[in-house]
Amino acid sequence: MDVQVFGFDNNPFFSPPPDHHLMAATPADVKEYPNSYAFVVDMPGVKSGDIKVQVEGDNVLVVSGERKRDMEEEGVKYVRAERGFGRFTRRFRMPVNANLEAISAVFRDGVLVVTVEKVPPPEPKKPRTIEVKVASSSSM
Repeated sequence: MDVQVFGFDNNPFFSPPPDHHLMAATPADVKEYPNSYAFVVDMPGVKSGDIKVQVEGDNVLVVSGERKRDMEEEGVKYVRAERGFGRFTRRFRMPVNANLEAISAVFRDGVLVVTVEKVPPPEPKKPRTIEVKVASSSSM
């Protein structure tokens, strides 16, 4: 059946959004726990091998990846394409107490969770006692 019979080609409702080829708006939540931070990033349709998690110089966590377009099928024409595909990058400035040496990432069911441990708070300094010497009255 010819798609044009339904008027899909000229109907703006069936036109793809301008950025349909990009995953520009990859949603993420950032959670703070007592001992860590969790960055939860939705990545439906992305394969684990297409995900990269890095730390850049100025305490910036970088999550990037690529969702690849489905294989083109012979004789099939998209009537409407809304699912995003392409490369994406999210950058998160890390708090001062983030331990950049203790980061883990788990990908399951289209959701990436990057856990960043916190640096333990410094031990409170204990008071230091200064010895008070008694001076003879003639040395003052």
